[in-house]
Amino acid sequence: MQPDEIRTTTLNNGLVVLVQPMPDVQSASFVLMIPAGSTHEPAGCNGASSAISDLIMRGAAGKSSRELAGALDALGVQRSESVGWHFISFSGATLKGHLAAALDIYADVIQRPDLPQQELPAVIAGIEQSLLAMEDEPQRKALVELRRRCYDAPWGLPTEGSLDDLPNITHDILLDHYRRCFRPNGAVIGIAGNVNVDRVVAQIERLFGSWSPSKDLPVVRGSRGPRVDHISHDSQQTQIAMAYDAVPYSHPDYYTAWAAVSVLSGGSSSRLFTEVREKRGLCYTVYATLNSLLKEGRVLCYAGTTAERAQETLDVTLNEIEHLSDGIADDELERCTARAKSTLVMQQESTGARAGALARDWFHLGRVVPLEEIREKIDALSAEQVGDYARAHPPRDVTLLTIGPEPLKISQAPNG
Repeated sequence: MQPDEIRTTTLNNGLVVLVQPMPDVQSASFVLMIPAGSTHEPAGCNGASSAISDLIMRGAAGKSSRELAGALDALGVQRSESVGWHFISFSGATLKGHLAAALDIYADVIQRPDLPQQELPAVIAGIEQSLLAMEDEPQRKALVELRRRCYDAPWGLPTEGSLDDLPNITHDILLDHYRRCFRPNGAVIGIAGNVNVDRVVAQIERLFGSWSPSKDLPVVRGSRGPRVDHISHDSQQTQIAMAYDAVPYSHPDYYTAWAAVSVLSGGSSSRLFTEVREKRGLCYTVYATLNSLLKEGRVLCYAGTTAERAQETLDVTLNEIEHLSDGIADDELERCTARAKSTLVMQQESTGARAGALARDWFHLGRVVPLEEIREKIDALSAEQVGDYARAHPPRDVTLLTIGPEPLKISQAPNG
């Protein structure tokens, strides 16, 4: 294989293996995505995925929690577990010579976990503490509550879990969640770094080839919260969170959409930062980001401000978003593309970022997008294209969630 060429292998049981050699680095990383995210949780048990992602690391194949942690630490594995709407992801980065031993350990964790019942109270207590801490992080809480209202259930469910549902999560529920969702078909593993591709693919086949598949789980679409909503909170501050429709990652116009949002919120020279924060001094934080599910996308916006200036902050923010349809300047686009290219360069040097991108691309697109293809799409962007996109996708049917002393209303934003 040539450097940077990506090997794609699908095992007989459905596990997709994506490997990209990066011979100029001394590390290797993996991201293993299991289709056990919050969309697959039983009704009334939001937080089951978070509980499994913790409990599963507390013993496997005869090794205790301490022995597992010690073995991974001895290999220098920088590791994490995260829960998303679709997947629970297990990530690790280590020196190139330690990857094989790390994968051996994770094969046991995923396929032969102990899931010790006596550890469940500590797991639930940890989730509860995290959720209680979120109550003191208004920005994070606002965005979690916004997602409940801008996406249909179960995609709007908090991936962290909810305090109301934690008492419903039992050990039997977690065992059932594991049996239903931890399966090779629908799972993806991305590996990037200084690796021998043939050797690592053969190891994955040896470790995971006998893992039995199970049936795909349907996701039942439910309702979402109100489009305009307010959570009363006795405070001198107001948290403003908004969302409006955008194209998903799989859409041909995705990079044009990304550029439009980057003009709004791509650093201290962006429109929202300049107009809302710097010129008018309306808020201490304001930004927008492009968020994508498999088949739909949203622009998520946030501003934190004083209660007295909250309505003006909302109006001016919406006004700036509306003004995107008037077009953008060439220098704005140049700043966006420069930032994007810097990100691509850093991704080329980070095995962890590349492993994650391999798995993410496969889920959204059914293929891996080479970095050169991304660079070409970014270079092909024009200011006219971005303006056309903004006119075709204006902020209509905005979802608004506010947290503070008084609710706000969506009105015609002022000009100037």
